Amino acid sequence: MPVDSQQWIDRFLHHLQTERRLSANTCNHYQRDLAELLAFYRKAGINGWAQLDTHAVRQFAALAHRRGLSGRSIQRRLSAVRSFYNYLLRERQVTSNPAHDVRAPKSERRLPDTLNVDDIARLMGGAAGDGLALRDLAMLELMYSSGLRLSELVSLNLEDIDLAEHMVRVTGKGNKVRVVPVGTKALAALRAWLQVRPAQLAEGESAVFTGRRGQRLGRRAVQQRIKRWARQQGIPGDVHPHTLRHSFASHLLESSGDLRAVQELLGHADISTTQIYTHLDFQHLARVYDAAHPRARKSDKQ
Repeated sequence: MPVDSQQWIDRFLHHLQTERRLSANTCNHYQRDLAELLAFYRKAGINGWAQLDTHAVRQFAALAHRRGLSGRSIQRRLSAVRSFYNYLLRERQVTSNPAHDVRAPKSERRLPDTLNVDDIARLMGGAAGDGLALRDLAMLELMYSSGLRLSELVSLNLEDIDLAEHMVRVTGKGNKVRVVPVGTKALAALRAWLQVRPAQLAEGESAVFTGRRGQRLGRRAVQQRIKRWARQQGIPGDVHPHTLRHSFASHLLESSGDLRAVQELLGHADISTTQIYTHLDFQHLARVYDAAHPRARKSDKQ
């Protein structure tokens, strides 16, 4: 019995999970993007993955652009298509990769949201108390102290934290492991949380951060708790986990000027990803220049 188009997607997703060992979140992104490709494929009357050519892939990208998707989102979709076809090539189902030379339209690069140092202090100061408040403070301090992604935070296990050496072992994108330092305040918050954590532990649970039922805390729960503390402290804007990571990078770069070190700490494979924080730093310098330099602005009196 021949394998149909959906079954090849299912096989590819299984390959991502078992052979490449990608995170569940990454696999979900691939699944959504390939579901869109399959819907396009069927509507276009294409019969078999070998019939999808470069022109069709460009049409697929153009359709997403007309629907308002950003260049970054389209690029992610195209990356999923390229990876899928590389798998089909390996399985000898196709003879070429039609997405190989297709590029997404460029979109304006949005600068990440950050908090200033005073807002960070207000946020950390608000998450005070006992029990779950200690947990929340430990999460906030650790994300800001070490620049962790949300997925990295929720996947932390007890053996990943070395309190004596002030280090945490993090598994990032592509299952790449890095070891990053933990600041004094984050260490104190972690110790306080770990002292009360065993009382709320489900049997066999190794997660550092657990919920009321003693099970590993989920991504959505972390997002909600951070928003709650930010609202409670009157911090404007949409504060989310990545805001703390962005703030970590911006503040560290502003103080040190060491772009390579920030790249390593963030776990960026490409330094061009880290360079966006130099734009944030330049904006700060430009504001200082405009406010302080006697010839920074033209006089209103001409």
